[in-house]
Amino acid sequence: MFEQGQVDTKVRHTGTVTASEAAPTQVAAGAELDAALRAAASTLFSSAEPNGSIPWENPQTGARGTVTSIADAYVQAGTTCRDFLASYIQANSENWLQGEACREQQGQWEVRSLKPWIRS
Repeated sequence: MFEQGQVDTKVRHTGTVTASEAAPTQVAAGAELDAALRAAASTLFSSAEPNGSIPWENPQTGARGTVTSIADAYVQAGTTCRDFLASYIQANSENWLQGEACREQQGQWEVRSLKPWIRS
């Protein structure tokens, strides 16, 4: 214990404890093929607010999540495309996916790629 006016001059070492880096999770079975997730991406980019986020749910599989735009539109090989992140929650498992959707000639947005998101 210190008396009033005394100063503790001991050097104390501190450090940061970080969560261990988890190995990239495997995408839940069927996530890449989930029609509800793909439809949500199409709906988001066709909407008046394509820079937002939209929830999705597949009552047949019990899967649900959100699709969120992560970049402005860009042109790739003459086609307008958008990148997005999607959460995929089923039972007690949550996975994150990154995807790309592009506007097809008929004006509909179609998901061209969907793969596990790896945090950098």
